[in-house]
Amino acid sequence: MAARTKARSRALDILFEADQRGVDPLKLLADRLAATGPEAPILNEYSVTLVRGVIDKQERIDELLSTYSHGWTLDRMPAVDRTALRIGVFELLYDDDVPAEVAVTEAVALVKNLSTDDSPAFVNGVLGSMLRDRGSLTP
Repeated sequence: MAARTKARSRALDILFEADQRGVDPLKLLADRLAATGPEAPILNEYSVTLVRGVIDKQERIDELLSTYSHGWTLDRMPAVDRTALRIGVFELLYDDDVPAEVAVTEAVALVKNLSTDDSPAFVNGVLGSMLRDRGSLTP
């Protein structure tokens, strides 16, 4: 598994856990970074960038997701889908180092094994529409 793919998975783990537990994701990230020992998660720089970036831009990301996920509110989405979409939107709009198509593909891959059978198509559709309109979306 590629390093960035692992980083996305670890970022999803932190963001998902914070969402489910109702805790501050930045505090959870700090706790994970401070953890030591054999069971401490390995978080590379890109995992940290993703978590911090999603949190920093979450208001705009959620606004866009609400607009592009026709018929689905953020609260109705499976939590894994919502988290993967947030990471995908962050990479699509705010990370110039990630090709847009890679951002979409990686977000789809995140939900493929972790969410519902319909999730990959849903995530692909939402991010694909945003990719199409990317030039007109203001970050």
